[in-house]
Amino acid sequence: MSFRIISLDIDGTLTNSEKVITERTRKYLTDFQENGGRVILASGRPTAGIMPHAKTLQLERFGGYILSYNGGCAIDCASGEVMFMQKLVPDIIPGICDIIKDYPVGINTYEGDKIIAGNMINEYTKLESRINGMEISFTEDFPGYVSFDVNKCLLSGEPEVIIELEKILNKKYGDIAGIFRSEAFFLEIVPKGIDKAASIDRLLNMTGYRTEECIACGDGYNDISMLRYAGLGVAMSNAKAPVKDAADYVTLSNDEDGIAHLLKKLKAYHALPRSTRSCR
Repeated sequence: MSFRIISLDIDGTLTNSEKVITERTRKYLTDFQENGGRVILASGRPTAGIMPHAKTLQLERFGGYILSYNGGCAIDCASGEVMFMQKLVPDIIPGICDIIKDYPVGINTYEGDKIIAGNMINEYTKLESRINGMEISFTEDFPGYVSFDVNKCLLSGEPEVIIELEKILNKKYGDIAGIFRSEAFFLEIVPKGIDKAASIDRLLNMTGYRTEECIACGDGYNDISMLRYAGLGVAMSNAKAPVKDAADYVTLSNDEDGIAHLLKKLKAYHALPRSTRSCR
C-alpha cells in the first residue's frame, strides 16, 4: 500500500513535551512531502495555534491542510481557503454562561489571534494561552462580546468541577453540542457531530484521496475515531491504552521522534503490516 497523505495530531504526537517539532521529525515530513505526500494537521487547537507548525512544515508550499477545532474548520494552506466550517448554535453561549457564573471556571473562545476569556482567568486559561501562543483578552460580558461565529468554547477549572459541569451541560445541551473533556481540566464545547474522522473523510472526498491512502497518528481520546478510520492508524507509545487498542500500529513516543521513526519504517518497507503492533 502506498500512503499519500498523513493526518497528525499535534500535542503529544507531532510535537515533543516542549511543544516543539524536532529537526529530525521536520526532515522526515519534508521528505514525505517532497516525494508527493501531503500533511494534514488535525488538532483541537484553534487555527491560530496550529499556524506556526504549518509554517515549520511548509504546508503552504507543499499544499497541506489544517483541521482545527477537532475538525470543525478545514483550511487549504496553499490557497488559504476555508474549505468547510461548523459553528456552535449562537443561543447556547448565554445559557452556558448563566450556568457557570457561580462556578470557579473560565470560559474562552477564539477571535483571530486572541483568546477571548470570560468568568475568570485561571492557571488553565494561561496554559491554553501558552500552548497556542495567543494573548488573552478578558471581557466582563462574555455572551455580549461573543457575537461572531464560534467554532469552539473551552471551559477550564479543577477536575472535579469540570466533571460536574460536563454532566450538567450534557443534560441540557447534549442534543445540540458535543461536550467532552479533552484534559482533566478542560471541557470542550463544539458543534454536534464534530469528529476528526468525519472531517478527514470530508476533506479526502474533496481532494481526491482514498481512505486506504491515509495514515492517521495520535495519542488522545479525540484521535481514536481517525485512527480507526484511516488506512493505517498509528498510536504513539505515550498514548493511553484505549488509543493504542484502536490503532493498527504503535510507534515510539513523541519524545523519541515517533513520527520520524514511523516514516523511516514506511520508507524502508514501503508498507507497514497491519498485524505489527510496535515499531520497536
